[in-house]
Amino acid sequence: MGPVTIAEQRSALADVVTIDQEVLHGIPCFANTRVPVQTLLDFLETGETIDDFLAVYPSIPRQHVFAFLELSRDIAIDQLTCASS
Repeated sequence: MGPVTIAEQRSALADVVTIDQEVLHGIPCFANTRVPVQTLLDFLETGETIDDFLAVYPSIPRQHVFAFLELSRDIAIDQLTCASS
């Protein structure tokens, strides 16, 4: 399997993250919630775990958290690679 394209990354990310001007003024949120993805990053940044996050936000499927983190990593690596070329 070859590298994942940016279009494929965006499509996969759209399944777990929504950006809607009607929901929190367009802040990226986990799909079908009003929970900003930044909240997960804040949890992790302060040393809390994914389980801690899911205990507070049980409506978010665990697989969405992992998909968001994986896709975010891939997008960040792609951006860094492009910037260094």
